[in-house]
Amino acid sequence: KLTLKPPQVARIGTKRTSFSNFGEICKSLKRQEKHLHQYLLAELGTNGSIDANNALTIKGRFQQKQIENVLRSYIKEYVICKTCRSPDTSLQKEERLSVLLCNNCRSRYFVSGIKTGFQAQVGKRAATRAKAT
Repeated sequence: KLTLKPPQVARIGTKRTSFSNFGEICKSLKRQEKHLHQYLLAELGTNGSIDANNALTIKGRFQQKQIENVLRSYIKEYVICKTCRSPDTSLQKEERLSVLLCNNCRSRYFVSGIKTGFQAQVGKRAATRAKAT
């Protein structure tokens, strides 16, 4: 069974959220930070960046429970083997497709790519309009 430390989530100011043990969680899942970063931002519908301490800074207010739910869905989709339910898997690219390889039962699954949904441009239009006049 896969057990993870809970995500350490703290608010930075009023409009940003910090996920400080992001790098640690990526290592325990044996996944690249870039992949989990892309998935988290696509699911939360926002943008963010990873700093030098491997902490993820996300634009917007998010609670620990929300991040946990997204992590659960990531683990279900991209970490756990669908045949033997083992977390001992690796994610590889084969001809532009992502393949989940189980090291326990040797199963292979093609997993879907990460799709970013619609992201509203809040405040940007008004700022550019104000500059023009």
